[in-house]
Amino acid sequence: MDSKLRPARGATLNRESGRFNLPERIVDGDWLDDREALDGAPPPLRTTVTVEHPRTILTRNTSPDVVFDRSINPYRGCEHGCIYCFARPTHAFHDLSPGLDFETKLFAKPDAAELLRKELMKPGYVVAPIAMGTNTDPFQPIEREWHITRQCIEVLAETSHPLLITTKSDRVLGDLDLLTPMAEKGLVSVMVSITSLDPKVAMTLEPRAPAPRRRLAAVKALADAGVPVTVSISPVIPAITDHEVEHLLEAAAEAGAAHAAYIPVRLPFEVAPLFKAWLDEHFPERAGKVMSIIRSIRGGRDNDPGFNSRMRGQGAWAELLRTRFKLACRKNGLNQHERPPLRHDLFRPPQGDQLSLF
Repeated sequence: MDSKLRPARGATLNRESGRFNLPERIVDGDWLDDREALDGAPPPLRTTVTVEHPRTILTRNTSPDVVFDRSINPYRGCEHGCIYCFARPTHAFHDLSPGLDFETKLFAKPDAAELLRKELMKPGYVVAPIAMGTNTDPFQPIEREWHITRQCIEVLAETSHPLLITTKSDRVLGDLDLLTPMAEKGLVSVMVSITSLDPKVAMTLEPRAPAPRRRLAAVKALADAGVPVTVSISPVIPAITDHEVEHLLEAAAEAGAAHAAYIPVRLPFEVAPLFKAWLDEHFPERAGKVMSIIRSIRGGRDNDPGFNSRMRGQGAWAELLRTRFKLACRKNGLNQHERPPLRHDLFRPPQGDQLSLF
């Protein structure tokens, strides 16, 4: 797909968040007309990065339907611009919009590796897999300049700490020199997200993420290097990507994945209005059908926040999707055995400054 044809961003809106009763700013249309007449069309949006210095880097969760209890997010916001991203509303904590702000006004945490090192040195630290990529993608484009994700992986490799990675970027291959030795020790597993094989759909759904063929190539390279790799076809979007389920799983198996996963599309908080606006822009002829099916699998609402049910959906459409997924996995040899748990027993806390002197 010609890069000139790719849309600049994913969201079509940039409304202020309503989660914390922030005052809403309404732009006067006459003023916009006057400005454009005088100055011309506004320049394209540029990505900006603000440095953030958090006090801690590990985020804990107690969700019963999530397989990890701790994660690292090297960045806030994500330039990939995936319209369905459930992390979009988190930008409200910075008084920013979950729309275009989320994908253009990013935050980087350059102290992440050092904070992680300090966390792992605590006497009471209990080892369990750390997940990266569960909120925003750790291998989004700005990782190329900041290398924060790599620095964190270096700490985990040094200490033989188990790691789970989720990404939709082939930039993960740049860290194979770290991931391959970790895989040999049973310390790492990577999940690559591929939601569509159709370049046009991917172009609008995830505008600044690598093309599907590049993600499949990354799956193959990871598998060839001995890194356990799972392909996630999440989210499955009714009447947009659901017809690709069987093709996606076949392509995943051919690329070398041993496991696959899926979740029906979720539209929590302020993601729903962004998604609806995206539908109206790119798929107006079927927008009503898409939302009708989504509500049928979410108990009549745009979203079901309930534990367990939020990951599975309900009703006839969700049950049919489960059946199709299982049959396609069986046909392609996916999910035929349990994924071995990552090892915990090899962990060695990092050395402090005093110990490094001896």
